[in-house]
Amino acid sequence: MAVQQVAVNRKALHNYEVLERVEAGLALRGSEIKSIRQGRVQIVEGYARPDRGELWLMNVHIAQYDAAGQFSHEPTRDRKLLLHKSQIRELSRAVLEQGLTLVPLRLYLKDGIAKIELALVRGRKHYDKRAAIARRDAEREMARAMRRRR
Repeated sequence: MAVQQVAVNRKALHNYEVLERVEAGLALRGSEIKSIRQGRVQIVEGYARPDRGELWLMNVHIAQYDAAGQFSHEPTRDRKLLLHKSQIRELSRAVLEQGLTLVPLRLYLKDGIAKIELALVRGRKHYDKRAAIARRDAEREMARAMRRRR
């Protein structure tokens, strides 16, 4: 099972507290998958939103595929996420009732098929971000000290 990473949203791990992760498929057009294979994707501003029993990926920019000509796609169009109905219901309920957000963490190709890892997240306050940075720095320092001891 070959996995090729295409795009990563590092900012999401800093700005949000990840509560749950889920893998979803994407309903794409031919020119979109070709552009994804070239790595011309930007997911930092993306999010998922429930609408009439379906989940839609919004604000993800997949650059136009040059060779498609007039048959190319719109770069920031809404794309349908492919999940089981029970997963859609559970995630939609969390977004609508609990005020959580669905953000993409990474986009990758798994055996040639585009997949997106979504995270159910809660926003962090500014002081939480500083605390997370301080904790990460302290852990890094401890690891360095342990390596020096050996």
